[in-house]
Amino acid sequence: MSDHYKIVEVNSPKRKKEFIRLPVRLYKKERNWIRPLDQDIESIFDPGQNKSFRNGEALRWLLLDENDKAIGRVAAFYDKKTAHNNDQPTGGMGFFECIRDKEAAFMLFDQCKEWLRSKGMEAMDGPVNFGDRDRWWGLLVDGFDYEPNYRMPYNFHYYKEFFEDYGFRNFFNQYTYYREIKKEGLNPIIEEKAKRIHNNPKYHFEHLRRKNIDKYVEDFRDIYNLAWSRYAGVKKITKAHANALMKSLKPILDEKLMWFAYYDDDPIAFFLMVPDANQIIKYLNGKMHLFAKLKFLFYKKVKPPQKVLGLIFGVVPEHQGKGLEGGLIMSFGDIALNNKFPYKHLELNWIGDFNPAMMKVAEQIGAEIRKIHVTYRYLFDRTKPFKREKKVS
Repeated sequence: MSDHYKIVEVNSPKRKKEFIRLPVRLYKKERNWIRPLDQDIESIFDPGQNKSFRNGEALRWLLLDENDKAIGRVAAFYDKKTAHNNDQPTGGMGFFECIRDKEAAFMLFDQCKEWLRSKGMEAMDGPVNFGDRDRWWGLLVDGFDYEPNYRMPYNFHYYKEFFEDYGFRNFFNQYTYYREIKKEGLNPIIEEKAKRIHNNPKYHFEHLRRKNIDKYVEDFRDIYNLAWSRYAGVKKITKAHANALMKSLKPILDEKLMWFAYYDDDPIAFFLMVPDANQIIKYLNGKMHLFAKLKFLFYKKVKPPQKVLGLIFGVVPEHQGKGLEGGLIMSFGDIALNNKFPYKHLELNWIGDFNPAMMKVAEQIGAEIRKIHVTYRYLFDRTKPFKREKKVS
């Protein structure tokens, strides 16, 4: 333990506020950093809002200098349900921020390691979220010239050195793909498949319509549970979860960005997109009180986002490989290529390098890698062989 730094637990309103405020000070000169909503961060550490607390724990710490000024922060957590889906019980650490001081960073890493070890963990992944993988996951290592998407990390480039010098190793890369929306053309093979599907009367494509939103929520759930729940670490989505997800999207939802495919009226595929909320949130200074909500509505109308965030593709297994991704994109393109369409840019939510099939889909629809995040893993037993994330088939 350093003589001039000390670690304190975040266990009071004052320290909770400091946990939120520290990044604001650190990133004040970083033009591409966007302050997250305070409520989005605090909800993660609220047992009443985060279901991961049902089977786990989380603690937060601040690192203080000799003047009791916060210079670093971190959180550690574990979920018994997911900890054992690994070669060893594995917890997580995240929400790491620190001044450019390796000694300070290593103190925070040590704190996470020792606490997780005391809880029976034998490894830690980081920086990750205490919850779903679609948010606050990974360390940005390439793409610092671009603003982060909503609820995705943006960090200093020197954090990579901290993690790797401490002994964290690359568990998997996370790729954020980008394409201009009005760029025409798909990969010739997938375009040919898409045209074949569009000419088959058994298939049809449509975008969500608010008046029938309950139907689309059920269609989404049916497709998702068939397409994604077979992957390790991905749970089936309940009706309540699906409804909560759609409710959370309502403030930013644009029905022309949420596409579904059907075969003989059976839901078989979706491609869900939303305007990137960060393009408005960057004007709110982390707040979402009444005035901020009015401000959000104002900017949504007068300066709407030009970037769309592709949340997820899903195709039921029996229809995979037939070009439905291209079919969805082609249907979307019929609207998107209209001169009055307001959006210009599309970024896909991250795809892990353990999922070459989805990487191939992204490339076939004309997208290229724009940002790279890394999920690191640290084994407490330093003699144990390190294994990267298994590829999915």
